[in-house]
Amino acid sequence: MNQIAGHLIVECLLEQGATHAWGVPGESYLAVLDGMHAYRDRFRFITCRQEGGAAFMAEAEGKLTGRPGVLFVTRGPGATNATIGIHTAFQDSTPMVVFIGDVASEMRDREAFQEIDFRVFLGASTQGLAKRVERIDDARRIPEYIARAFATAMNGRPGPVVLVLPEDMLTQTVDARPLPRVEPVQYQCDPGGASELRELLAGAQRPLVIAGGPGWTPAAAQALQRFAERWQLPVANAFRFQDTFDNHHPQYAGDVGIAINPKLAERVRQADLLLVLGPRLGEMTTGGYTLIEAPRPRQQLVHTHPDPTELGRVYQADLALCASMPAAAGMLDTLAVPAETPWQDWTQGAQADYLANLQPQALPGPIDMPAIVATLARLLPSDTVVTNGAGNFASWVHRFWRYRGMAKGEKTQLAPTNGAMGYGVPAGVAAAIVSGRTVFTIAGDGDFLMNGQELATAVQHGAKSIIVLLNNGSYGTIRMHQEREFPTRVSGSALHNPDFAALARAYGYAGERITRTEEFEPALQAALTREQGTLIEVMLSEEVITTRATLASIREQALRR
Repeated sequence: MNQIAGHLIVECLLEQGATHAWGVPGESYLAVLDGMHAYRDRFRFITCRQEGGAAFMAEAEGKLTGRPGVLFVTRGPGATNATIGIHTAFQDSTPMVVFIGDVASEMRDREAFQEIDFRVFLGASTQGLAKRVERIDDARRIPEYIARAFATAMNGRPGPVVLVLPEDMLTQTVDARPLPRVEPVQYQCDPGGASELRELLAGAQRPLVIAGGPGWTPAAAQALQRFAERWQLPVANAFRFQDTFDNHHPQYAGDVGIAINPKLAERVRQADLLLVLGPRLGEMTTGGYTLIEAPRPRQQLVHTHPDPTELGRVYQADLALCASMPAAAGMLDTLAVPAETPWQDWTQGAQADYLANLQPQALPGPIDMPAIVATLARLLPSDTVVTNGAGNFASWVHRFWRYRGMAKGEKTQLAPTNGAMGYGVPAGVAAAIVSGRTVFTIAGDGDFLMNGQELATAVQHGAKSIIVLLNNGSYGTIRMHQEREFPTRVSGSALHNPDFAALARAYGYAGERITRTEEFEPALQAALTREQGTLIEVMLSEEVITTRATLASIREQALRR
């Protein structure tokens, strides 16, 4: 059947299981928008307010579902705005497919209006922003390009794939049909590697599992839990993959990331065998490549990852296993346990260290953040999706929120491992639209204003999230580092903020402000009963800069150096 190419793109997306796309409309892909109108009973365009927020929403969907979130942006400024989400998808190994409307073919290479060479700009390598960048010049090949984009986005190390759409190509009439739905390939472990892994484990005295990264399913998480229980191994989660293993499990050791429990950091150093399942071992999980030294760690290292090009790229492992997480966890589940596992005390000690870290330090002021997190944990459903951007504010949930883990059925943590500010609000909106579950977003005052406009998207599309915004009048992380490196010399980190509760109400959310801990629970109870979303602004002293220390103590320590 003949149709214009823009309509065929929507048909191909439907065949891949996509029911919606995120984005900001642009004149460069009007024919695709018309296709979405033609299929409006099956496909919808979720109109966002800025391409960066839209890109975060698509990335969040990829994290939450394991299939690529779909993003549409226009050329030039639209595409450059979206790059923060593309970069997040790349560093976080999240599947995403990005469509960029482009200048017409006859305009190319003249620096036409908003023209960019996207293959140069976005790249397609471990040093670029995208996993693959392709331009569709022949409308007849649209099904091929879209099927390949989905396969590339999901297979190996997942990531973003970009398809560039010349404006004139989208209006061509074409007789083509979509290709069948693409499923991710499951990579099996080498049987010989499984035997070698068993020998390494059986010979260890202080083993530690670090789990995380992309591609986990509930079944894989359940297999990991059975393996850990049979072998009595301590399990830690990698940075911002804290929902991989149940935080309530008696063998849970904590998360290996920013503001790591110092006792867990010492255990990573003391371990004689690290079994790393899924994460690529970036800077945050390795403590700046010091807890696990590159390129050759002091600990024996078994590194399992779904992409062979990632294995050996930074670390020379004693055993490198290329496998998808379902296949790797399934293999672990079959390993025969030796007669003795001499590390029970080590495992129990790791759990004791984790539980002790849940006990908060006394900090000044009328707001008790550990108590607020405890109230959230008590009142929110266990399958609540938790989202955050980047900043010291996130450390409160990193340390005190206990994720049930994917073994319980669903992913519950959406957070950027690349440290992108402004992620939490749009990710929360996306989670509410995609999952229909309760969504809790923790944000900072600086972080919120980078994408707070997406509350308009939430209201327009009937999404509800509960946002707890910590307002300390500063870019807190930067202020903390200034006091550590240049004590008393504050520059650029102070903020003059709006009335965030009033701003939320202007968008159509409910807005409340609290100044004391006891005011929080009634505000949260009210938020849970409302049909629309709620922003609760928490006025937090700038002094309470981390979960462990005040600005004054950090400054005093720096001045003593």
